[in-house]
Formats: sequence, C-alpha cells, structure tokens
Amino acid sequence: MTKHSITIIGNGKMALALAQGLKKNYSLEIIGRNTKKLDDFEVQLGIKIEKTLYANAAIDGKTIILCVKPSNLTEIAPSLKGKATNLYSVLAGTSLESLRSIDAHQYVRAMPNLAAEKGVSMTALVGDIALRDEALALFESIGMSIWLGSEKELDIATALSGSGPAYLALIAEALCDGAVREGLKRDDALTLMRGLFKGFGELIQTIHPALLKDNVMSPGGTTAAGYGALEKSGVREGCMQAIQAAHARAKEMK
Repeated sequence: MTKHSITIIGNGKMALALAQGLKKNYSLEIIGRNTKKLDDFEVQLGIKIEKTLYANAAIDGKTIILCVKPSNLTEIAPSLKGKATNLYSVLAGTSLESLRSIDAHQYVRAMPNLAAEKGVSMTALVGDIALRDEALALFESIGMSIWLGSEKELDIATALSGSGPAYLALIAEALCDGAVREGLKRDDALTLMRGLFKGFGELIQTIHPALLKDNVMSPGGTTAAGYGALEKSGVREGCMQAIQAAHARAKEMK
C-alpha cells in the first residue's frame, strides 16, 4: 500500500521527533536551509527521505507540518511556493491568523511534545473544524491527541503538555539527587526513578491523581512524611506558577 506523504518544514529537534513517530505510516519530505543538516537529519532518522532546500520549496497540494522557530516564520514564508492542501503548525504562541502568511486551504495549530519520537506524545489541536478528524488521526500516529475549543485553550495546553516534559525532568532529577544525598548510588537512583515514571505513567491513565496519592499514603507513613515536605516547600504552588508563566509567555509570542 502506498504511503501518504507529509512535508515537514524544519529540521530541528521537534521536527526529528515528529518524523520518528510518523515514518512508519508516511513517506516524508523535509525542507530545510542547509544540505548538510538535512543529510544529518536523514542519518538520525534512519530511513531515506526527500530533502528539499528552501530555495526549491514547493508546497502546492501538499500536507505540511510547519516546525520551525516562531521567530523564523516571516523569513521562511515567502520561500514556500504554491498553496498547501493542509497546514499543521507546531509553533508555540503563533496564531492561526499569523499562519495565513503561508497559503493553504485549511489550517490547524498543534502542540505535541518530544515524546513524539517514541510514539507517545500528547498533542493538543485547534483550527479549521473540517480538519478535526484528519488532524486527530494524523497526530494519533505519534501518541494521543485532543481537539480543543479555542486558541486560548491551546496556549494553556502548550504550558501543560508541551512544556511539561521539562518540568517532569526537573522533578525526576531532583528525586534522584535526594536519593543520592541520602546514600543511594546514582545509577541505582536513576534505575528506580525510570521504573517509577514508567509505572506511574500507566497508573495515571485510569486513576485520578488525588486517588492515586491517597492509595499510596498510609497514616503516619513514609509517603505522608515526604508529601508534607513537598507541600511545605511549595511544590504544588510552584507547578501552578510554572503553568501560569508558560501560558503568559505563549501569549506574548503572538
């Protein structure tokens, strides 16, 4: 069966993560500014791709995923010749109106995360409603997806699921540091942390966070002591402020 084609504009980390997730189900064209970087991208991806420089970029009739830095949109838009069928953008804080500088029939904003390369991204979507089902199916090839009701909601989702891996990485590192400080070997702490996150990822799919916490916390036990320390240190408020700050930044980038 012939694979449908997807054109990814950009060759950075998120573009590679998306390509890793999409390569099984789609043939890929990557558009970039540098031949060597495109060659390196192909090597990292591990399959043959169509490589195109911006100077030769034609998007007429194609499904494209825009995956460049938001600040580069005005620079690259004039180099894209023709009218795309569907344009998906993963540019944080870049409105649907701004995306119309690139000619396309339909537009969707998407916010995946780096877990796309493992096929387990959480992607939030918003845009032309006629593309809803196709957009959900496309991004479910790299994990889970959800269609939201407004661009405001997508900016909040960007702060949560888009930026979230960085927040969880900080927590993961801090937990390991704590275990090492108490006397555990670093490699053992890392192994335990990875097992913890893998198991937690499964549990949280079907159990509300509050119930999961209650199931672990016995009266006067170790979890209750540790949980109290987290509350005393303001971890809950810190997480809420992280979402607020990231959301505010997403709005500033428009």
